[in-house]
Formats: sequence, structure tokens, C-alpha cells
Amino acid sequence: MNARVIAVANQKGGVGKTTTVVNLAAGLAELGRRVLIVDLDPQGNATMGSGIAKQALEQSVYHVLLGDASVEEVRQPAKQGGYHVLPANRDLGGAELELVNELAREARLKNALSLVDDQYDYVLIDCPPSLNLLTLNGLVAANSVLIPMVCEYYALEGLSDLVTTLRKVRAAVNPRIEIMGLLRTMFDARSNLSQQVSEQLASHFGSKVFETVIPRNVRLAEAPSHGLPGLVYDRNARGAQAYLALAQELTARLESATATPSV
Repeated sequence: MNARVIAVANQKGGVGKTTTVVNLAAGLAELGRRVLIVDLDPQGNATMGSGIAKQALEQSVYHVLLGDASVEEVRQPAKQGGYHVLPANRDLGGAELELVNELAREARLKNALSLVDDQYDYVLIDCPPSLNLLTLNGLVAANSVLIPMVCEYYALEGLSDLVTTLRKVRAAVNPRIEIMGLLRTMFDARSNLSQQVSEQLASHFGSKVFETVIPRNVRLAEAPSHGLPGLVYDRNARGAQAYLALAQELTARLESATATPSV
């Protein structure tokens, strides 16, 4: 079976992309799935949040994109959590300039991942909060996109921009990509605005909205500073349990639909 490659993306920053990638990876690993995180953000937050020192990296995803190293040579196990990481650091910021004149530059990640396709059940790509060549590599490599969203006033506007981008990517370079689901993150059930935006999302996107909602949670926010997923740092915290529920919902949705053609 081929790995399911999921880009976690939103052109709006601060919506919980990295938190989602790290904790969903830990949740999927707990369910017995083989998982690889691809950190495509030069800030390297998914790398650090998995207990890997980005400053000490001799090779990173940057070297994979340039063709100087393979995924197998660069990947590292998370300190705890049971998944692998293709790590990133500031070097990645220079990749765009170095790739600008290369052939098929938007497919570098896709081609590299194809060599380890049979070694993982899920590949989760942490895309930077902008539409650049790094994000494009993530969207070309992916089968589907998971979109984390904070239920606030500008959320729907940012979402429409991303949907437009995905249409262009589908038309130009990756006809198979689709929105797998929208994930409500940092949710405050006491806020009327959060409830209103949440209802708008459900009415616009229906079953594309995950039933699982990720609450605002202090323990989840503390975990990255310890280099741990929330599920490892404090598995009983509401946020950690929500990500485990997301992993269960995602596997039920994708693995039961394996034989169903995408619309």
C-alpha cells in the first residue's frame, strides 16, 4: 500500500499547523501506523517539537530537495512519539533561490518521497505559512490537504485564498490533490464568534469539517519547549486527547474509503 501523503497547510499563520503535524503524527503512531513528518518550514518548529536539535543537523530536508541526500540518509527518529522526521533548519530558506533554475523544481519532494513510499503509512508535511516554492513542493507531493483553522473573523477569507491556490495547483501540476478536511484548532467553546464561524464552516463544507475539535490547551502549548508531542508530555490533557481522537477519525475516514474513488 502506498503512503498517504497529507500536506498540512494554511496561508494564514498562527493556526496550529505545526502543533497539528506533531501531535497527529504521535497519535497515528500510537494507533500502530508508520509515520514520517516532513518539516518544510525554515523555522524548524516541527523538528524542535519532536526533540531534534535543528542547530546540530549535518543534513536536512534542504539537502534532500537539492538532490544531495536521500530521505533515508536524512530522516531521524523523534526523541519520543514513535515517528520519523525529515528535519529542517534555516538552511531551507536558501532552497528557493538555489532551485529557481532547476528542472521540475516543484516535484523535488515528491520524487524523493517516492523512494520510501512503502516504508510509511502516513507522511505529514508541515508547510510554511506562505505560498512559495517550499509549499508548492508540499502540495505537489501530497494526495490531500488538511487545513487547520482558528474560528475567528478572518478565517474564512484566508480559507478562500487557499482553496483558490489548490484549484490552481490541481489544474497545473497535481490533478489528484483534494481537501481532506478542515480542522478547528485553538477552539474556545465560550466564544460566540468561535461558535458562529464554526457553524459557517459546517454549512459551507459539510462532511469536510472534522468532527474532532482541538481546544485551546495550556499543556499542548507547553509541550514543544520540552521537545515532545502533547500526547507524550501529558497524554491526559484535553488537547492531547483531542489529537488522539483526530488520529482515530482520520484513519477511519481514509482507510475505510480506500476503495472509494475521490470526487
